[in-house]
Amino acid sequence: MADRQQNEGENAANPQTFNTHFAIISVVSIFLCSLLALMFVYANFPEVTQEEKQHIRIPWNIDQAKHLGMVLDQYKDDHYLQVMLGVFTTYIFLQTFAIPGSLFLSILSGFLFPFSVALLLVCTCSALGASLCFLLSQLLGRRIVLKYFPERANKWAVIVNKQKDNLLNYVVFLRVTPFLPNWFINLTAPVIGVPLKPFALGTFFGVAPPSFVAIQAGQTLHTMSSTDSTFSWTSIILLGLFAIISLVPIFLKKKLGEKFD
Repeated sequence: MADRQQNEGENAANPQTFNTHFAIISVVSIFLCSLLALMFVYANFPEVTQEEKQHIRIPWNIDQAKHLGMVLDQYKDDHYLQVMLGVFTTYIFLQTFAIPGSLFLSILSGFLFPFSVALLLVCTCSALGASLCFLLSQLLGRRIVLKYFPERANKWAVIVNKQKDNLLNYVVFLRVTPFLPNWFINLTAPVIGVPLKPFALGTFFGVAPPSFVAIQAGQTLHTMSSTDSTFSWTSIILLGLFAIISLVPIFLKKKLGEKFD
């Protein structure tokens, strides 16, 4: 009883530490629940042969994506929704917990589904998964940064506040260009004070150009090998053009502002 009272007294004296511990427990609990949900989806997948079962895994390279695609393609016609649900939940799981591998799921989607369906699926999964990652980072990551780096966090907040009218365009730009990995953007956006709405919308529209390339590559997945490159020079040039276009409204707004000020 005395120890319990002492712990309660310490928590009351240091609420920041208690809140951080609670946030860590919450994130771990959410991860375990999400993992159980993913396992449930896989457990209810149509029965496959022992040889096919070895390919039912999250793809980490082109060869694994190809083998998985070949298996899923055999069951897609009779179990279309189950196959799509499997891709949907896996994609969101990877995005939510900043786990690499979503690029190969984008390629896989291009192989399994019509182009328009695959593009909508990938953009939706990216926006939803990134938003969930954003909220988890806001729950835990922001607390850690504010606790250990308060001055830097305040400096970031001032910079973001100055560009609050252009955040949507900046998020689109970051998603189109390969300068920063998506998982890094998802984790740091709430820490530097980016609101959820422009973050989610910017993600949905910003991932469309690179997803366009990945889905197009997925249509030839059965002929791809581990030595093939998903992004050709033509694709890189197109992504560069999309990135420039995403920043045009910002420059126009500044020019008009200077003209009428």
